[in-house]
Amino acid sequence: MATPRIVIIGAGFGGLGTAIELQRHGFTDIVVLEKADRIGGVWRDNTYPNAACDVPSNLYSWSFARNPTWGHRYSRQDEILDYMERVVTERGVSELVRTGVEVTGAAYDEDTRTWRVETDTGETLTADFLVTAVGQLSRPAIPDLPGRESFAGPAFHSAQWDHGVDLTGKRVAVIGTGASAIQFVPGIQPAVGHLTVFQRSAPYVVPKPDIEYSNTRRRLYARMPWTQAFGRNLTWVLSEQLNKSLTGTAPMKKLMEAGWHLLLRTQVRDAQLRAKLKPDYPIGCKRLLFSNDWYPTLVQPNVEVVTHGIVEVLPHGVRADDGTVHEVDVIIYGTGFAATEFLAPMKIQGAGGLSLDEAWAEGARAYLGICVPGFPNLGLVYGPNTNLGGSSIINMMESQASYIRQLAELVRDGGTVAVRPEVEERFDDEVQRRLAQSVWGGCASWYRDANGRVTTNWPGMVAEYKRRTEQVDPAEYEISSAR
Repeated sequence: MATPRIVIIGAGFGGLGTAIELQRHGFTDIVVLEKADRIGGVWRDNTYPNAACDVPSNLYSWSFARNPTWGHRYSRQDEILDYMERVVTERGVSELVRTGVEVTGAAYDEDTRTWRVETDTGETLTADFLVTAVGQLSRPAIPDLPGRESFAGPAFHSAQWDHGVDLTGKRVAVIGTGASAIQFVPGIQPAVGHLTVFQRSAPYVVPKPDIEYSNTRRRLYARMPWTQAFGRNLTWVLSEQLNKSLTGTAPMKKLMEAGWHLLLRTQVRDAQLRAKLKPDYPIGCKRLLFSNDWYPTLVQPNVEVVTHGIVEVLPHGVRADDGTVHEVDVIIYGTGFAATEFLAPMKIQGAGGLSLDEAWAEGARAYLGICVPGFPNLGLVYGPNTNLGGSSIINMMESQASYIRQLAELVRDGGTVAVRPEVEERFDDEVQRRLAQSVWGGCASWYRDANGRVTTNWPGMVAEYKRRTEQVDPAEYEISSAR
């Protein structure tokens, strides 16, 4: 039996999970290329104060690698990174990873039916099957504000936290109020002199039911694994109800809205500030955030919430559109990621010289978020329309890894597999129709690309996605045998 050469781009949860899946099924010629000097993806990069997961760890972990030693229900960044490194080592996958190698592009060679993978080291790798697992939240987005480069003090994105900058007593501007900001703002507020939070759009923030796990609980999980499995399954059921409420109708949406309203009323007594913190869009339309200390932080005497737009950045401050200049010593961008720019800045070229940029000129799309017509022997992990408004993305990635492994098995002895254009077309029509009827169809958010198309999110529940990716249907693919 032939052993196809498989190249995986990215060593986060998606890429590593796919490598483990392939290795478990007898694939041996696998290399995982990672541009950083360490594995971990977002959990390597996001080291800002209070960085933690907003999905319970019993669910936000590989199903084949339960961890009875989690310290909290919602684990911290360092603990998740340690977990990933331990599992990868135990599974023997760490030796497949090459760090410090950035992929700049890949081109499909129709004559040899292989992918030529170009790297920033000048090396070219050849792959019979290519997997991209670079994630949707891997490229920090910093707004191109007038005068941004003129700022005289330290300025950095939350995903590129500069730990060499001492914030003690400093006047700090935080631009953005997304999922990262609601964690690091409470983390830095006690130390800074003054904190100016620039909010373009108020988020919905609901209570985060976090607890520290006792030694007794951890021993119970270790000795009676079914107890942890029960907790995982219960979390799964609840998270599916959240997904259902975002893509259709379910009572959890009303419960979430009630939780937000209660939190805001009890934690923010100032009516003026409370008015600033009320979102002007339906709950769930933008990412729902979980925190117990966001609102209490914003009412502190050294914190100011500014809802006026930013006109320009000055050497020693930020000017808002009401004319006010807010003098600051440090700027921190909590402005999220280029989530809709899939695979950028890599240049991917498929059959007939078709580039992915051309194929996605009107928005990123892929069958099941995994396969693109005209790009044989290519599988995407965490591709278009596979993100979730609730639940654990690792569930989706495990389904994708299994599906990609099945595709690789179809060409194990050579040949090619590519999704039929009409299959992808029907799928995309369905996805976009359902998204238009979901909560995400009604407001601007990072889920949409520049054309207004929702390219990130899955329009259903995780159970549906698992069912639809459980078995590859060869009839949906153009399959050629080995020459």
